[in-house]
Amino acid sequence: MIDHQELEEGTDLALDFGKLAKIGSAGHQVVPAVLQEVDTGEVLFIGYANEEAFRATLERGQAVLYSTSRNVLWHKGATSGDTLTVVDVRVNCEQNSLLYRVRRDGAGACHTHDAEGVARSGCYYRVVASPTTLRFVD
Repeated sequence: MIDHQELEEGTDLALDFGKLAKIGSAGHQVVPAVLQEVDTGEVLFIGYANEEAFRATLERGQAVLYSTSRNVLWHKGATSGDTLTVVDVRVNCEQNSLLYRVRRDGAGACHTHDAEGVARSGCYYRVVASPTTLRFVD
């Protein structure tokens, strides 16, 4: 099993194809939520929203998600200061996923940091170079 540091900072491809099965078997009542920077169109990351997180997002006007690994509501940026102001929330045709169109209120949206210690703007900072390796986006 790959360690957390290698997973987030390494160049070995290790996709978690069992993620959705784990969420389902744990009984989480969630829908995927894509977070997109409204001005640039950049996809920042994908999280999950349960009904409570969805309602909290609408009430606060900031992204609130449900952490399927910690089983808690997650107000994005509450500890880092990198909150995401919600411009609007969209629903797909089958009403089984959400699109949060947001503006970053801080340096980044990802919990990881680059080599200089700066929060990454989004979570998609590596590209697939081959079926087994990744490379960092320039």
